Amino acid sequence: MILYHLSYTEALSHYLHINITITGNTQQQLYLQLPAWRPGRYELQNFAQKLRQVTATANEETIAVNKITKDRWLIETGGAETITINYSFYARQMDAGGSWLDEQMLYLNPINCLMAVEGREHEPCEVTIAVPENWQIACGLPETSKHTLRAANYDELVDSPFIASNLLQHASYSLANTTFHIWIQGDCKPDWQKIIHDFEAFTKAQLDVFGDFPVPEYHYLNLILPYRTYHGVEHSHSTVITLGPGELLMSPALYKEFLGVSSHELFHTWNIKKIRPKEMLPYNLAQENYFKTGYVAEGITTYYGDYMLARSGVFTAQQYFDELNTTLQRYFADYSRNHMSVSDSSFDLWLDGYKPGIPDRKVSIYIKGALTALLLDLQLRKVTNNKANLDAVMRELWVRFGKQTIGYTEQDYAGLVDEIAGQSFRSYFDNYINGTSTIEPALDEALNFVGCTLKQQENALLYECRFGFKVSTDQTIKVTAIAPASPAFNSLSVDDELVALNGRKLEQNLQHLLQQLSPTETITLTLFREKQLRQVMLTPTSHIFYPKYTIEKRADATTIEKANFKLWLNQ
Repeated sequence: MILYHLSYTEALSHYLHINITITGNTQQQLYLQLPAWRPGRYELQNFAQKLRQVTATANEETIAVNKITKDRWLIETGGAETITINYSFYARQMDAGGSWLDEQMLYLNPINCLMAVEGREHEPCEVTIAVPENWQIACGLPETSKHTLRAANYDELVDSPFIASNLLQHASYSLANTTFHIWIQGDCKPDWQKIIHDFEAFTKAQLDVFGDFPVPEYHYLNLILPYRTYHGVEHSHSTVITLGPGELLMSPALYKEFLGVSSHELFHTWNIKKIRPKEMLPYNLAQENYFKTGYVAEGITTYYGDYMLARSGVFTAQQYFDELNTTLQRYFADYSRNHMSVSDSSFDLWLDGYKPGIPDRKVSIYIKGALTALLLDLQLRKVTNNKANLDAVMRELWVRFGKQTIGYTEQDYAGLVDEIAGQSFRSYFDNYINGTSTIEPALDEALNFVGCTLKQQENALLYECRFGFKVSTDQTIKVTAIAPASPAFNSLSVDDELVALNGRKLEQNLQHLLQQLSPTETITLTLFREKQLRQVMLTPTSHIFYPKYTIEKRADATTIEKANFKLWLNQ
């Protein structure tokens, strides 16, 4: 067994002291490996930059520690049977994938800071946490004694975040032989009756898809913060969610986000924690794990997160459409959809998946993945006359791969879709998963099956619609994006600072001034580019840019289409 001991002396220094005791050693040399990334965020994060002073002792004497890569250490044991490793970790990153220490709590993602002993990752691990006696610990791991947690192996250890505090609020519910714990740390007043009712509803809807739950206990670890934030990360038997501001938790807008992220993360318990791409079984935490099925892992989960809220009656149909419409706006907000497929964008998560990157290069696996999941669900319903749907695909992925701890491949997934459909779906994968074909016609046709339509409207912002450029208006008016082949394309540059329109100073009045002009009128923009004053002229064309799309019910929907709608949305 590998023993970890966590302590601190001055909470506001944010330094956590970590002691690792390795017993039963028979090696002259030991290698310690700190993870370079964390599951749920597929990019290298270099956690080792937050460690300080790694030392080792054996038989009460200091032994040599040599760092051989950025996050790997060699320990010269001299054959000692027991070795102790000591170092400090700076815990001051408040998001769902980070760690935080202050006078009120210790919140830890162990993957940020607990090293693996190479070759002994399969052994049980025990973590003792030196916090005040009256503090509780919220965690998916069992507490074998006061403030001591036990993990079956290293993978389970680093996949089990915890919150330790004396301010935790708690409630629970039980379904399908599983107890679901909701922990809240933060200044807020939860309406527990409403929360439990809604969580039970979407949990039951997800259980109806898969049939059973992967683990006997599940923990929602919620850090409700006093400022605006939104983040969630999935784990095998828990999730961490950061959300705020706390005083607005039960307000309609923030509570909707609370439900959405909770439903999304719960679905991940099956889809990615158990139903896992072959490339990630097992995880290699020391380097990139390239995979092209992010549209399954994240895209389908994004679709089901809100879809389950509608199907369970927690969201009305209109609330659900509002969420779908937000997804559509994000998809059509740039032109990356023409340049990189969603499968290639999944592979490139490791390169630039979580930052804006260069203009119009890659699509979001969350956004396009969700839209292609919606398309697939409706197409399956149509070709099978409602005998099959995306539920059936996910259920079979769970039975054949997740439950058997077998990783699936792209070919496995595509073959299963064909099997469920009873016909080839190759064109779906060629066009919308591995290609960059326009999705709008197919999505509109699929929506017609359930009495809905994909409606295109002109963008009300005239500088986007007529001239093809977007701006930020925080303190100055800066160009943030430009549509290809638009009037702005060869005349404006990203980060141009606009100061006047037709000689009139711009003071948050760009839209108002454009409204005074005819739709075909040429405009003169005065701007600063690289600190130099310039003027450019833009002439509208017959094309519109950055259109708005919405999903709406059709007034002329037939009785059969209305019945299809109810089968799809349960409303």
